[in-house]
Amino acid sequence: MTSQQISVDAGFDSGNIEVLGIDGASARLAIRRDASSEFFQWFHFRVSGCAGRALELKITGLASAAYPDGWVGYSACVSEDRDTWYRADTRYDAPLDGGTMTIRYTPEAATCSFAYFAPYSMERHHDLVAEVAACDGVTHRVLGTSLDGQPIDCLSLGGTGGESDKQVWLIARQHPGESMAEWWMEGALEMLTDPADPHARKLRQLCRFHVVPNCNPDGSRRGHLRTNAAGVNLNREWHEPSAERSPEVVAIRGAMDETGVHFAMDVHGDEAIPAVFFAGFEGIPGWTEAQGEAYRRYRAILERRTPDFQTRRGYPVARPGRANLSMATNQIAERFGAVAMTLEMPFKDNDDLPDPAQGWSPERSKLLARECLASLLEWLA
Repeated sequence: MTSQQISVDAGFDSGNIEVLGIDGASARLAIRRDASSEFFQWFHFRVSGCAGRALELKITGLASAAYPDGWVGYSACVSEDRDTWYRADTRYDAPLDGGTMTIRYTPEAATCSFAYFAPYSMERHHDLVAEVAACDGVTHRVLGTSLDGQPIDCLSLGGTGGESDKQVWLIARQHPGESMAEWWMEGALEMLTDPADPHARKLRQLCRFHVVPNCNPDGSRRGHLRTNAAGVNLNREWHEPSAERSPEVVAIRGAMDETGVHFAMDVHGDEAIPAVFFAGFEGIPGWTEAQGEAYRRYRAILERRTPDFQTRRGYPVARPGRANLSMATNQIAERFGAVAMTLEMPFKDNDDLPDPAQGWSPERSKLLARECLASLLEWLA
C-alpha cells in the first residue's frame, strides 16, 4: 500500500499546478504562469490517495516567480475538508532546482488540498452575491463583463440617494491570486447587511456603498496570480483602460464616474511583507494637505482599533507629482478628490500577532473588514 502513487490534480476553479513527476508519496511540481504573462506565484492543487502518508511535495523553479522574497518565511496552506485551512511544514531552498519549496504534511483524509492562500472560488462568489442581493435595501447590477464573459458584480446599499450621501467604493481581487481580499469582502458584506449591527446601521444612514467583491473573475477562475484573461495587470490600467485589454476597469471606473467617490478602498494581498498595511495616494498631482490629513486620520483610527493593522512597514511613498495614475488608488484619489487607499494583507503570517496554526487566514481577513468599516464610521463622525 505504501508504494502506491499519490495523484495530484488542479483541473478545477482556481487550480494551478504542473506535475513534473511522482514517486510514491513524493511529487515534483511547478506553477503554471498566468496566460500571456510572465507572472506566476499562485498555486492550488489536490492530492489524492494520501491518507496517513507522509507527503513530500517539492515545487520547483520558484526563484523566477513574481515575488521570490515571498517564499522566505512562508508556509503553505492546507485543508482536508476545503473549509478550514491550516499551515503545513514548509521550507524554501533558493539554490535548489531554481528555487524549491518543500511542503511536508501527513493527512488523515484520503484527499487534501494545498494553496498559496485559502481559495475563494467563483462558486462561493456567486453564492455571496446571491445571498447579499436578497437582503433588504441591497441592489445588484452587472457593471460589465470580463473578456471570458463573466459578470462584474456590484452590490449597492445604504444612503437615500441624496447629495448628502457619502459615496463609498470597496473593490477587491484586481489581482485574482490575492484571495484574502474576497474573504475581506465577505466579512464587510456580512456586517453591512446585518440589521442588528449598530455600526452598520449608522453607516447605511450616512453612506451609499458600492461593493465589487471580485474585479477579475477570469483570472480567479483560471488560477492566475495577477492578471486577467489577456495577461493584463488590471491595477496598471486605471489611467487609460480599454475594452480590448481591461473591460473590467472600463466598467468599474465608468460606474464610479456616475456616482462620484468620497472614500475608496482597494483590497489586496502582499506576498513578501508579513504585516497588514495601507498604500496611500501620496504623489498625485492634485494632492492637497486636507486630503492627505483625512487619509492619515483614517489610518490612525484603524491602527488604534485593531492590533492586526500597523503603519511602520509598507511600500515606499511616491515623491510629489510622481504617483502612478494607472493604479486604482492614485487614479481614484486624483480623479475624484477622494480619500483612497490600497489595503494589503499578508500571504504569510502577521508578525505583529502571529498564529502558527493558520497564519493570516480567511477568518482574520473577515474580522479586519469589520474593523475597517467601524473605523470608517468613527472617521465620518
